[in-house]
Amino acid sequence: MKYIFTFALLATIFAVSACGNKHEEKEEEPVFIVTSPIQRDTILYKEYVGQIHSASHIELRSQEKGYLEKIFVDEGQFVRKGQLMFKIMPVIYQAEVEKARAEVNYAEIEYNNTKSLADNNVVSPNELALTKAKLNKARAELSLAQAHLGFTDIRAPFNGIMDRLQKRLGSLIDEGELLTSLSDNSKMWVYFNVPEVEYLDYVKKAKSDRNQKVLLQMANKQLFDQQGVVETIEADFNNETGNIAFRATFPNPKGILRHGETGNILMPVAFKGAILIPQKATYDVLDRKYVYVVDENNTLKAREITIAQEMPHVYVVASGIGPKDKILAEGLGKVRNNEKIKYNFVPYEKELAELNRLHAE
Repeated sequence: MKYIFTFALLATIFAVSACGNKHEEKEEEPVFIVTSPIQRDTILYKEYVGQIHSASHIELRSQEKGYLEKIFVDEGQFVRKGQLMFKIMPVIYQAEVEKARAEVNYAEIEYNNTKSLADNNVVSPNELALTKAKLNKARAELSLAQAHLGFTDIRAPFNGIMDRLQKRLGSLIDEGELLTSLSDNSKMWVYFNVPEVEYLDYVKKAKSDRNQKVLLQMANKQLFDQQGVVETIEADFNNETGNIAFRATFPNPKGILRHGETGNILMPVAFKGAILIPQKATYDVLDRKYVYVVDENNTLKAREITIAQEMPHVYVVASGIGPKDKILAEGLGKVRNNEKIKYNFVPYEKELAELNRLHAE
């Protein structure tokens, strides 16, 4: 009798435990988050890697041979147009100028004497013309010598910032040797490569908007405080990459940008009535993208979509769903196709605001 009582007690305990487990399972039935796409006019930005160049960037080279006698500037210094930067030892060129000037004086005296004789019909007009030609030749040689002397003073051709000094004081400089580089950073050119498909879209749009404005994201991920304008497109495509180079011009009043920097060009693209969904609401099967659509019976139906554009946390959908559809926003890995679910509906405006907040953090 004792054993029968014990067995009955255990059976009761198991029955109660089983009922408790069923109750817990019922309470733990998952509730999913469902949302709907947003449809609205949207401006997205296509990103391109850019190379930043000064609109005026030149190499300063010696036009004469000699010793570097003086350096009047320093690396990284701002110089103004006409400012003296370098001086090459001018002794030889100064001597050539003096020699040429003496020959001019001699030729002038000879010409004046011959002219006096010609006026008195002592010498022929041809002899006067010959001395005149000698005088002109002497004057030309003087101008040439003065030009060579002038080349020993190397001056800034425009306002700009000096680069590194390539030669030091006292160095023997050969003709054409590099001394430094000079950059006028008041206006910057940013070159970026555009694929052929996007180039064709741009050309089609450019018929109505010839001054395409763009933004520049600098290396620190901050936006440059000036807008740029796409001004030119190169003539040929690169056969290896299938890209063509664009050039955007940016004003640089504060001198923040320097020659040789890198950044990203952000080109705005307008989408009218764009369908926006969260990226986390999608999943991939091979190279195709899907979402779970919730039908009127709260049943999940897998549906393929195509993506027009990607932005942080968000996809712009080209086809597959509309703004009235309900899609599963979370827990895609916990469900399967044709499964019936319970859910809470959250407007995507609220969901998108939360995504933007998290992205900002």
